[in-house]
Amino acid sequence: MDPDMLREIREAIRAIPDYPKPGVTFRDITTLLGNARVFRAVVDQLVQPWLGTHIDRVAGIEARGFILGGAIAHQLSAGFVPIRKKASSRMPRCVSPTPSSTGSMKWRCIAMPSAPQSASFSWTI
Repeated sequence: MDPDMLREIREAIRAIPDYPKPGVTFRDITTLLGNARVFRAVVDQLVQPWLGTHIDRVAGIEARGFILGGAIAHQLSAGFVPIRKKASSRMPRCVSPTPSSTGSMKWRCIAMPSAPQSASFSWTI
């Protein structure tokens, strides 16, 4: 990635110190989302490794993942699967993540509204 664009992306993310508690810095991407050029560059970078491959669905974890995941799915001509907190959804949903030995999180989706009830999907993020 072009170093100037990387700097511009970093500068587009607002840092809010001591939120939600002292010692924590919240990274607010709403400023990035409001900058069309930077938002496009971020989506292009996230899509790039998957260009030319067949992707059925992109999953995005609530709530920022809905925004970025939806844009990525659109660019890849794929469906989008929103992953919601248990209390937020009355639809079939994915079970809680479990840490893997590599430190990534593995999710297993029991069913999705756009898939047969017997379907199951797993992916690692």
